[in-house]
Amino acid sequence: MRQVLLATVAVAAFGIVAMAGPARAEDGKVLNIYNWSDYIGTDTIANFEKATGIKVSYDTYDANETLDGKLKAGHSGYDLVVPSLTPFLAEQIQSGIYQPLDKSKLPNWSHLDQGLLKRMAVYDKDNAHAIPWVTGTTGIGVVMEKVKAIMPDAPVDSLKFFFDPAILSKFKGCGVTMLDTPNDVFPAVLHYLGLNPDSQKKEDLEKAADVLMKIRPYIRKFDSSEYINDLVNGDVCVSWGYSSDVTLAKRRATEAGKGVTVVYNIPIEGSQRYIDTMAMPKDAPHPDAALKFLNYILQPEVMAETSNTIYGQSGNADAIKFVKPEIASNPGIFPPAEVEAKLFLVSVSTKEIERLKTRLWTKIKSGH
Repeated sequence: MRQVLLATVAVAAFGIVAMAGPARAEDGKVLNIYNWSDYIGTDTIANFEKATGIKVSYDTYDANETLDGKLKAGHSGYDLVVPSLTPFLAEQIQSGIYQPLDKSKLPNWSHLDQGLLKRMAVYDKDNAHAIPWVTGTTGIGVVMEKVKAIMPDAPVDSLKFFFDPAILSKFKGCGVTMLDTPNDVFPAVLHYLGLNPDSQKKEDLEKAADVLMKIRPYIRKFDSSEYINDLVNGDVCVSWGYSSDVTLAKRRATEAGKGVTVVYNIPIEGSQRYIDTMAMPKDAPHPDAALKFLNYILQPEVMAETSNTIYGQSGNADAIKFVKPEIASNPGIFPPAEVEAKLFLVSVSTKEIERLKTRLWTKIKSGH
């Protein structure tokens, strides 16, 4: 997934003291969390600290790749991290990065969404290492006033709106952004081409890259964080983004009252479902504190606070009764069954295919 800022920023809204990296083990009752920004309830950390006396050091990162690099370097100092299920958590489990969760200390485990757990178990046998944190989709975010002014009949609910250069070129002037991660873009392009969105074939990925090269001239920037505020302010008019990001932008734009209407659409052809998880590195310095935090946030009313803050679907099935009605009834956040049937996950690629994606992505971003 993804909402992001630079690492080790102060999250003033949460009352969290920013740290220059994780707190040390000898610092006492502390817990080091590494998460995406704008990805937790406003008061969740403060309430946990008050309830337990455990001080939280809370850092944020800008992409799954950033987290992956830090974990694989070893001794990250973090107790809990939030990787996306595929391909990141799945591959990291294979690499032995995480320790199994002691479920005897997680009595609130029963509140988790069984459907999500079943999907996760494909990559994490017996759901040994992670809980589902937040789930969502990749799709199209637009500022409706600007898009309709340029193209009144714009197909804003279709993949062709973003990946057909004849259409996307019309919006170059008002600003187009794309997520800065190949794993959340290539599957959509493959799907647009009528190919397997989880294809591991070199020739299919090269076809997808060709499509991206054709729309490259119309993309203002590749970004997985600033586009939220860019949409809010009307500085861009089209974004390929995450559902939770764009719906958060929609809420902020409405609150700002400046006549900017942000809309999120899951493409009618279908799109990628992401599942962001929470897991404990095997060298976590404070495992007991981490388990206390996990059990705390597994309370439905606590996890509902995150849904109500970020306008996203949590991995806690029983939280729904505490979620604001306008969120629970939003089909862009909680897709109906007919839309859910068109959503897909991606699997772990071989190292060779990952290197190919990286090479192609570098070429796409450079434009040549």
